Amino acid sequence: MAYVARTDRPADKAARYAEVEAEILAVLEGEPNLTARMATVASMLANAFDPYFWTGFYVVAPDKADELVVGPYQGTLGCLRIAFGRGVCGTAAATRQTQIVQDVHAFPGHIACDSRSASEIVVPVLDSKGRLIAVFDVDATEKAAFDTEDQVALERLMAKVFAQS
Repeated sequence: MAYVARTDRPADKAARYAEVEAEILAVLEGEPNLTARMATVASMLANAFDPYFWTGFYVVAPDKADELVVGPYQGTLGCLRIAFGRGVCGTAAATRQTQIVQDVHAFPGHIACDSRSASEIVVPVLDSKGRLIAVFDVDATEKAAFDTEDQVALERLMAKVFAQS
């Protein structure tokens, strides 16, 4: 099945998430490779919502269990490595809890990779045994772009795509 970018997007955020989730799951059906799955998710979500300008994964580093290394992403240059507990991504990794930041400039220790970033959501990505394998990061160009609706939809998608890993 070929992915075709949609221009007739539903106005309702929940409906758009449901539509994109179905498209992602259809494209990934039968694909076991973790990198391919991450690249596809990042790519397909990159254009799903107008305020998104960076979507991607920071993967638990194979050489350091308490550090993230940049993985597949769409957008401008990302940080190469982030220690657990540092910035929004590192906080999500350390706590294994989704982080919603309405104003990244007010977040203590925020790592500014691109000045256009105004708000951010970071979702921990767990495998089937509940081990952290990555975090999924989305940056937006407007403040307060993310809410619990985004959290629920992205946590559900990450579980469906990566819980069998």
